[in-house]
Formats: sequence, structure tokens, C-alpha cells
Amino acid sequence: MKEETEFVRLDGCFAEGGGQIVRSALGLSALLGIPFDIHSIRHGRCTSGLKAQHVTAITALQELTKATVIGGKAGSETLSFKPGQFVPKDLKIDVGTAGSITLVIQALILPMIFAKKRMNVKITGGTDVEWSMPIDYLKEVLIPQLRRYAHIECNIHRRGYYPKGNGLVEMDVRPRFDLSTMRSAPSIQLVKANPLVMVRGVAHASHDLAQAKVAERMAQAAAKALKDLNVPIDIRQEYHTAASTGCGIALFAYRGVGGEFDVEDPQILGADALGRMGVPAEDVGAKAARLLKTQIGADAPVDEFLADNLVPFIALCGGVLKTTKISEHTKANAYVVESFLGKCLDVDGESRIIRGSLNVFTRELPI
Repeated sequence: MKEETEFVRLDGCFAEGGGQIVRSALGLSALLGIPFDIHSIRHGRCTSGLKAQHVTAITALQELTKATVIGGKAGSETLSFKPGQFVPKDLKIDVGTAGSITLVIQALILPMIFAKKRMNVKITGGTDVEWSMPIDYLKEVLIPQLRRYAHIECNIHRRGYYPKGNGLVEMDVRPRFDLSTMRSAPSIQLVKANPLVMVRGVAHASHDLAQAKVAERMAQAAAKALKDLNVPIDIRQEYHTAASTGCGIALFAYRGVGGEFDVEDPQILGADALGRMGVPAEDVGAKAARLLKTQIGADAPVDEFLADNLVPFIALCGGVLKTTKISEHTKANAYVVESFLGKCLDVDGESRIIRGSLNVFTRELPI
């Protein structure tokens, strides 16, 4: 167990050198009560330092843990975060403009899942923006895996596109385990890829694009590109009242046994694409389909984006997974996790298998 005054020291340039290191560190720090500091945050990016969604996550977790924070302002390349005890309560959070809602959730989700009681969080910001997990992926791919640890509901009340954002998402989490019992939680066992049984998805757009049938065109192009998979395809089309014009498509490949998807042992791969000015809707749909087929072709039950999000849970609760790719985000997450817990992961780039073991912690959990 780390002494109360001993900080975890993190290099913000490690691996992908992005905000993933900050988000992961915040979640682990709030859950475990271990302080950390980090330098060179997003160093070398076109706009280095903390962005709006990072500051929002820091502020929220500072409120929940009564943390002492040094740095933590927009543009800062350094951060020191010393939390007290995590005390769950309902929150209303506004990221501002189209700052990513899902990136804030990535920082909050770990302590929320292993909190002492239920939490409800409403977040205003961007639901579908560049360089972040779209809200549909979080809802349809990540959350089904995390339901082994907690009862989780995610509702998209309003879409938020760049630049104005103003989307609204509500997360309700009722934990089944806490910090003292998490070792008895079900471990992730996702190594053998089951056969593909179906593809689902959502093509969404702001109402001002309805006359041009943007959602329908994205969905039709994606379905056409996926037809040779020879499984049922269902891509719904939606139009939303939104503060800014925008559109996108998210696709999900479901694996199962005997032609049936198992909700208790889910294998779901995801891919997505956002619309851009001047890019035909058909190209957006076809791009998402190509990305999904790449994930399917890698013959693994976990896609590269899900893998990096599951790393902390494999470390804390044990388990093993095979992913379509060991990404730089995954390497960064493993680095942060082992900085807090000591050596507890085996990340094999050749086999694309990640293992966690409850028996190899070099530090005890501070419970």
C-alpha cells in the first residue's frame, strides 16, 4: 500500500501521449485514494495541455473526493491531484460547447462503478465529436461489458455536435461491488471469438439534414458494404434537434453461439464515422462499414477501443482478453494502471492478449 504522502509520478508523453493518461489516472486516484502528479500533458500536440473535458473531469472528481489540486486549468501541461475519500453523490456537469461527454465519463466511470452507493450523473456537452468515443459506442459496446460489475443505464436525451455541443447524457450506476469486494467480482474472459451473428447500428443527424436524407444515405451505404457478411443487418435512422448541424454513424458487430447473441457474455465490436462538410453521406457510411469489417476480420472478441477501456478492470478484478489490436491507448492505460498498482498486467503484442492477475500485485490495494 502506498503511503498517503507518496505520489504516483506520471509522464504525459508515454505511448500516445494524450489525454487518456490523465483520464485513467484521475479514475484510479479517486477510487484508490492515491495521489498523483503528471507532467508534459498532451505535449507536442497542436494545442498542448489540458482541454475542456479534462478540466471538467478534474473539477467533478475534485468535488467528489475533496481533492487538493495544483494545475488543472485549461492549457496546463502539469497536474497534481491528491484525493480524499470518494463520496458518491448525484452530479450535473456541463463540459461547455462540444467538449466530449464520453471522455468525461471515462474518468468518472471507474470510481462510480465501485462506489459505496448509487450515482446519477447528467452531463451536457458533445455526444459525437472528433477524437473521442461516440456516445453510442459507450452505450452499446462498453457498458454491456461493465454490467458484470454494476447495474448501469445510459440515456441519450439530446445529441450534441461540434461546435456548439449542448448534448445531454444521463448515466445511472448502481454498484454491485465496492473497493473492499471488487476482487470477488466476475472476471473478464474474452479470448475466443464466437461466430458473427448480426450487425446493428444507428445513423443519426440533426433535423436540418432530414430533407437531404443524410441518415438514410449513411445507413444504406453501410448496409450495402456489409452485405457480404451474410448476417442480418439493422441500422436505424434518427434525426435530432441539435444546436449545431452534424451527423454520424455507429455500427456494432455481435458475436454469439448457435446463431444467438448472449447478453450475459457479450461479444460486441464497434466502429463509427462522423460526417464532415463536403463529404457525401454515402462515404461516411461506407467508411464506418470498412472499419467494422477490419475489426471483424481480426478474429478477436474485443476491439481495440474496448480493450483500452477494460484494462483497469482486468487489473483490479482479474481476467484475460484478446483484442483486434494493442493500441497506443492500451499501452498508455497499462502504464498508468501499473504505476498505481505495480506489476499486474501482461500485454502481449504478438498474440494481442492482455492478462490481469489478482495474485501478482506488488502493492496491496488501500482498503
